[in-house]
Amino acid sequence: MTQALTLSSLPLFPLASVLFPEGYLALRVFEVRYLDMVRKCHQTGAPFGVVSLTQGSEVRKPGAAQEQFNEVGTLAVIERLETAQPGLMTLLCRGTERFRITRSNHLVHGLWVADVDQLDRDLTIPVPEDLKKAASALQQVLHTLHARDALNPTSILPTREQLDNCGWVANRWCELLPVPLELKQRLMELDNPLVRLELVGDVLERTGIAE
Repeated sequence: MTQALTLSSLPLFPLASVLFPEGYLALRVFEVRYLDMVRKCHQTGAPFGVVSLTQGSEVRKPGAAQEQFNEVGTLAVIERLETAQPGLMTLLCRGTERFRITRSNHLVHGLWVADVDQLDRDLTIPVPEDLKKAASALQQVLHTLHARDALNPTSILPTREQLDNCGWVANRWCELLPVPLELKQRLMELDNPLVRLELVGDVLERTGIAE
């Protein structure tokens, strides 16, 4: 196993969602604590970290509980940024590597930063025969979504290689399925992409999506 790559003072964006590697996330940014951070990341090409909330809300409110979040998250790189109006940015981000927080710090103006270790990428494991129905069902769903809104930048047509990759298929299903945030987080944290897809396959069978 290679030594983990460490990032210092990574800015964090706690959200009520889970970002998966190679997944897309659209954001509207208007809080002062994030506007400057997003602008700097976009200018330098640097990532920020997306972590899922366990307490608190995405937007700070007077008297609300302070944000608490999971220690495993995903690096996000900004692929598109638009300033819709002063004080409002819309951006499209893509998930890259997973990371684990080793130390976090809440700055005076409200931004969280953390020292993190990047986690190993998923191994490329071919989809086994008994799970190919999950890949086929995903292909149908993604083609349907693309046909409905081909201009949506998050609408993708999968390649044959992606559909034969356990981690990629599992991650896309995790984004699509209406399962609790905590379950999505646990699935994202799993080191074995085959186990992740097996668990997703169980959900698909129980819901009748891929029988």
